[in-house]
Amino acid sequence: MRNRVQNGRRIDHTLAAAVSSGDVVVVGNMVCVASVDGEIGDTIALAVSEVYNLPKLDAAVIAQGETVAYDVSAGEVDDNAITPAAGDITNFGIAWEGKGATTGESIAVLLTPGTGVVN
Repeated sequence: MRNRVQNGRRIDHTLAAAVSSGDVVVVGNMVCVASVDGEIGDTIALAVSEVYNLPKLDAAVIAQGETVAYDVSAGEVDDNAITPAAGDITNFGIAWEGKGATTGESIAVLLTPGTGVVN
């Protein structure tokens, strides 16, 4: 296949803000995870697939296998039953596990491309 670019699990991205390894970085319609620490202007690899523990909105009740949304203002995963606000990304991933309403928890999410950023 001469037209293959790469396996698609990572994307190189130039940072607009400093990040630590494991931080969420939103790129267009994608919720990505930083693979290394980086400063403003650094180009680093971001994960765009695979399963990662991400911060979960305390009030969210999420079933295993449910598609999830990313609340950009809170910086947390929410269920897709919410009415998304401007900038939120819907259907960016699938819950790898179920989690009820809990405080300060993370949730394992399989990253997948989002359906789009809510305007």
